[in-house]
Amino acid sequence: MPSTREERVDDALQSLLERLIPPQFEDEAEALADQRWDEANELARDLIDREPEASIADDVQHAADSIKRRLLKDTRNPERAAAFGGLYSRLLAQPVLGQKWGILYFLDRVGEGENDGGRVGRVEGGRRVQGSGDGGEGGQEEVFDEAFARHGLPRVPQGLESPRQVPLRERAVPGRPKMQAQTPEVEVVGEQEPSSGKVEPSEAALLRDLPFTLQGLSSTNLAFSDKSSLTLPTSLPVPLIALLHALAEPSLLYRSLSDFVESSDGGLVGQSLRSAIGQELRSYLGLVATLEGQIRRALAQLDESLPRGGLGKAGVTLKRCVVWTREATLGLRLMSTIVESAKGKKGGELISLIHNLATSHGDTFVYVFAERLLSNITRPFYNMLRAWVYDGELEDPYTEFFVSSNPDFEDSGATSVWEHKYLLQEGMIPSIVTSDFAQRVYLIGKSLNFIRYGCHDGAWVESYSKDTSRELKYGDTANLSQSIDEAYKTVMARLIYLMETKFALAAHLSALKKYLLLGQGDFIALLMESLASNLDRPANSQYRHTLTAQLEHAIRNSNAQFDSSDVLRRLDARMLELSHGEIGWDVFTLEYRIDSPLDVIVSPWASKQYLKIFNFLWRVKRVEFALSTTWRRVQTGARGVLSAVGDKVGEDWKAARLGLAGMVHFVNQLQYYILFEVIEASWEGLQKTIASPASGTVTLDTLIEAHTAYLRSITRKGLLGGAGGVDFTAQLHELLKLMLSYRDVVDGLYSFSVAEFTRRQELAAKIENRTRAGRWGVAESEDLTMSESPLFPGPNRGTKGGADSPLPPLLLPLTTTTGAEGEKSMLDSLRQRLISLETDFKTRVNVLLGDLAYQPDVDMRFLGVVMNFNGVYAPVRRRRQQPQQQHHHHQQVARSERSAVGKEKVGEGKE
Repeated sequence: MPSTREERVDDALQSLLERLIPPQFEDEAEALADQRWDEANELARDLIDREPEASIADDVQHAADSIKRRLLKDTRNPERAAAFGGLYSRLLAQPVLGQKWGILYFLDRVGEGENDGGRVGRVEGGRRVQGSGDGGEGGQEEVFDEAFARHGLPRVPQGLESPRQVPLRERAVPGRPKMQAQTPEVEVVGEQEPSSGKVEPSEAALLRDLPFTLQGLSSTNLAFSDKSSLTLPTSLPVPLIALLHALAEPSLLYRSLSDFVESSDGGLVGQSLRSAIGQELRSYLGLVATLEGQIRRALAQLDESLPRGGLGKAGVTLKRCVVWTREATLGLRLMSTIVESAKGKKGGELISLIHNLATSHGDTFVYVFAERLLSNITRPFYNMLRAWVYDGELEDPYTEFFVSSNPDFEDSGATSVWEHKYLLQEGMIPSIVTSDFAQRVYLIGKSLNFIRYGCHDGAWVESYSKDTSRELKYGDTANLSQSIDEAYKTVMARLIYLMETKFALAAHLSALKKYLLLGQGDFIALLMESLASNLDRPANSQYRHTLTAQLEHAIRNSNAQFDSSDVLRRLDARMLELSHGEIGWDVFTLEYRIDSPLDVIVSPWASKQYLKIFNFLWRVKRVEFALSTTWRRVQTGARGVLSAVGDKVGEDWKAARLGLAGMVHFVNQLQYYILFEVIEASWEGLQKTIASPASGTVTLDTLIEAHTAYLRSITRKGLLGGAGGVDFTAQLHELLKLMLSYRDVVDGLYSFSVAEFTRRQELAAKIENRTRAGRWGVAESEDLTMSESPLFPGPNRGTKGGADSPLPPLLLPLTTTTGAEGEKSMLDSLRQRLISLETDFKTRVNVLLGDLAYQPDVDMRFLGVVMNFNGVYAPVRRRRQQPQQQHHHHQQVARSERSAVGKEKVGEGKE
């Protein structure tokens, strides 16, 4: 085999000329034949040695169009153009031939030479005729090396700076082959043998070992040194080494894939991938078996007397084996890429990996191969999907499904079962399904599981599974989507039916509204009247059986008695955690017990919200009850007792009635707003959402979200949340405490008025008795005794203390002054207390109205308008303070309060 480039070019040119130039025509002299041969050699060498033009580019389509136009011009054989089109298509489909443009360009130039000058090298009239008018296009020095190079012919002439090589025209021209009398032998295919002897091992020996190599087994000439390398003989020429390199790739890939198939790591989807790859490897082995049969038949026909043993005639060579295993090599290469990429992935992630190859790759072979793999590896996934959708059971031992059980789950009620028992893993959702589809599947299985274990309706689940269960498989998208839609509607409808009928969801939500949100007015009023005397006592003196008895009394004497027994048995009275100094009003609360599975809707969080709303409304109701009681007493006394002492406290009662009226109006408007504008409006929204949800299908999540939004709306609009950064709850609690304190002062003023009325009545009675007895006037000592107030008796009447005083203990004067001076001091204290409380009340209401005026909710702004409909208040908007400024302000307030308390104690000590 020639070892230098010049020798290879000479041999190739000699072989080409022997095929194209006849050695000698009939009746042609020997000299003329030699001259014609020399002329053809010179022409060919001149074409090769010429420099190329810079305009030549490797455009396959242009070369094909040029040949096709020339064939169409030949009107004698129009079918040749159609035949060329078929041959051109077959040429483009051959992956082995890399320089298709060089082939077409060479044929085009040869065709031009035949059309223009007849036989190449023909001598006419002693003149050499070239094969083409512009034969410089293909005559570059490296034409036979670079025409079939990897990147085709260069666009710009090369070799200007490379070492100069001897032109072909300067070399010795080989002689014309002589005519021999023997018949032509079999055509030699491939490269010539080197002059040094035969190649060892021979190509026949390599072919004999090739089937074992392709199966990953070592052979005599081709041995595997380890799992990832194949040792090739060192005595082989470069072309054979290149062919063996191409054949070594499927061999090594098969070995690595065989090891992967035999491993047992991974879950069910991973095992399915191994099974699918195993099937592809068995198909590959079928190809190897077919190839082995062809090799055996070819080796059986070898003839040692022929070049290369006659392999070319037998039809089996290493180069043809490369072509035959080309597609199988691509498949093995793709499977190896999948195996490398699949490391660390499982379940839906693994399915998404292969599905992306099928959807985002432009190669048809890759698409078909990936689709074939998907049909096998998705079977475990669809089996898990079927069990989840039709049985509500999670059959996923290797956590490959996009629904997983929560390892931290603790069964603490239906809420925990619904929300925490199963989790949706977003990262495990395969790309063959959408997120909306996965969410529906998650809801279907979770609902079936909840129906079976939470609602204890396993019989229906079994019947549903038996009637509707069907096989799910990859590629059946229409039936899969239809099955999921039908299952979704059926399961959701059954769950909502159980909630509404078996567990009476609507009745319990209505009971919560009536009893905990004070919707049952007659029951709440009767309960408050019966408990008022008990709740005025300290909290530690309250007994649960007393509260329960009063609750039963309120139920029997109100319309609550007509509710179902199941609702009434859930209603209970209890006390909150006791604190020092609290009274019964501060710790009393109602409780409505919710059992499973309804606690998935009325969750523990919802129960706390109900308790929070009830405590606030109960406090507002208590203030309204206290103010109404005091108002009735004052209005009743105004026609009797209070009119008799009008000369002394008439102006005080006028101011007190104005303050009471303002507070009663405030409480009534607050109650109306919360009970009707907030609770009733939110209840109506809840009913509409449950009846016609935005999704079109009522699900358990729809009920949970609607009920949560219902409670959030009440707490936000009911001034129980920090809307807009304003703490309305704290403001309202301070206002309610102010109104209770004002009520106590008014009661004290009423007691003072009654005492003054009693004193006057006693004095008038004594004067009348003395007059009847004939004694006119009273003695000085008797006058002093009679002028003493019953609230502050002097020394002559003894010191009964505050035990017999009609005033509350907190309103008794702190001084030891008795008699008229004590009475005057107490009246002044009551007047100052009334003025300060009313002023503080108006100040806080102004701040509250200022905050309400800038709320985004229109109902909250309307509340401020209703409370100040006549403009009696002047709303003030507080300036926003930074956290540090607020902290500094709180410190200043605390210091001033401590200073005021200290001064008060000092004043008491001085007195």
